[in-house]
Amino acid sequence: MLPDEVITNKIYFIRSQKVMLDKDLAELYGVLTRNLNKAVKRNIKRFPKDFMFQLTNEEFNNLKFQFGTSSWGGTRKLPFVFTEQGVAMLSGILNSDRAINVNIQIMRVFTKIREMLIDKLELKLEIDEIKKKLEKQDKSIDLIFTYLDTLIQKQKDPKERNKIGYKIPGKK
Repeated sequence: MLPDEVITNKIYFIRSQKVMLDKDLAELYGVLTRNLNKAVKRNIKRFPKDFMFQLTNEEFNNLKFQFGTSSWGGTRKLPFVFTEQGVAMLSGILNSDRAINVNIQIMRVFTKIREMLIDKLELKLEIDEIKKKLEKQDKSIDLIFTYLDTLIQKQKDPKERNKIGYKIPGKK
């Protein structure tokens, strides 16, 4: 069993998707990258574009920049990346015990990440709701203070009121 952190550190966010590189998956499965890619190509119908895609030069260079390396082990071809569904599909073409166990663990890590993102989203929505309530309360408090200031000002500068009612002749 690998620590979950090892797998988590090999999951990247590319094209708004969580993906894993062919090189990293091959390492985890204990096979050569070229052998993993050969197995995928033999079963290419199982891997539509939303399960697996090849990185562009720009994406690959960006990824290398994130690693802080100028070269990446002599890679001659742009790497393939696999989405969560693509990793699940790999379990059907790689039958070694290690590949099966690693695949199960990878799927569990993807699930944990999704749960964390959902929890984070729910928390963010709750915080946004609290902020909206506080903004409304701030506006209400400002309005109350404006009314209080007006009332205090009227008490300081009272206008003489015109008296109404019966006037006694000769008295003001």
